[in-house]
Amino acid sequence: MGAIVTLKKGEGRTVKAGGAWIYDNEIAAVVGAFADGDLVAVHDFDGYPLGRGFINRNSRIRIRMMTRRLDQEVDGAFLYMRVKNAWEYRKRTVDTGCCRVIFGEADFLPGLVVDKFSDVLVVESLAMGIDRLKGQILELLRGVLAEDGIAVRGIYERSDAKVRRLEGMECHKGFIGAEFDTNVLIEENGVRYLVDVVNGQKTGFFLDQKYNRRAIRPLCGGARVLDCFTHTGSFALNAAAAGAKSVLGVDASQQGVEQARLNAKLNGMEDRVSFVCRDVFELLPELEEQGERFDVVILDPPAFTKSRNSVKNAARGYREINLRAMRLLRDGGFLATCSCSHFMGHELFTRILRQAARDAHCRIRQVEFRTQAPDHPILWAAEESYYLKFYILQVCREK
Repeated sequence: MGAIVTLKKGEGRTVKAGGAWIYDNEIAAVVGAFADGDLVAVHDFDGYPLGRGFINRNSRIRIRMMTRRLDQEVDGAFLYMRVKNAWEYRKRTVDTGCCRVIFGEADFLPGLVVDKFSDVLVVESLAMGIDRLKGQILELLRGVLAEDGIAVRGIYERSDAKVRRLEGMECHKGFIGAEFDTNVLIEENGVRYLVDVVNGQKTGFFLDQKYNRRAIRPLCGGARVLDCFTHTGSFALNAAAAGAKSVLGVDASQQGVEQARLNAKLNGMEDRVSFVCRDVFELLPELEEQGERFDVVILDPPAFTKSRNSVKNAARGYREINLRAMRLLRDGGFLATCSCSHFMGHELFTRILRQAARDAHCRIRQVEFRTQAPDHPILWAAEESYYLKFYILQVCREK
């Protein structure tokens, strides 16, 4: 069984509620020999068994739970069950042509993310314990997909997030197995994209907005659309696919803008969709000063905060861009706006939008509130799995 970890009295509330994490300050004692990345048994203060998880002394998240059963072996059969369950869930809930197949803690494989882009898998490993099992899990996933007639052409690793260093691991990216063409053609909501799995942000493409991109379509017919933080043009191209009269996409990354232009050409939309490489915070006031007005404005910014300490500064950033966007909308126009930081909670984000509307001297009507696509399931006991808040609002002027 190896080492036994005992929690302090009154601690472990998150893990007892169904979460996966135990922090360093919740632990009373560790008895027995172990190395970082090993599986350990976890007991409550009174000896009650809570299950088994990976321990890592480098991390504030000291233990990531793998099973609630003390007698459960984390072997090939167990991992196959986890992978098979993850895939069966996707088959029931999303279009699996491109989707997130494994979403870490929410799929009970803490620290591991696997995205499927057509016949290519991109993996991100963020925790030491799961990193040791990564190769085995990926082979099991190949087999599970093969059961449904899906042949994996190649696997690429994007374990290059800085958070790995907090786990005592080096950043890494590269092929797992044979090399292949890493510009992957995918189709989502009838729109085609070329995904660069080597140089694109995160794993190459943001799958979590899949159905939010589709949700803006009814608003975009005949509309003049502004898509801010367009990345590789996904919201802009969905607006064009819905019949927008013109679409302007903006991003601060030249690489992203070039990829977006390529995607527009791929869909024959370059006549209606244009992209500029600009800082959104600088461009929005300029457009307002020029008297520009849009029917739909989309705000899909990167996470302005990745820690609790910077939430106040992030709140100012969210308020600023939403205020500017509201001022750029025609009376009755629509704002699609979101936050992808789990530190920016739903309540705070909603309050920021209220403040922005007040300062823009307009009233807002909620059309829809959405979260991330179902292939990024929200595990209710694991706060970190709920991160994307997405509002569609109508902006009404006083008259």
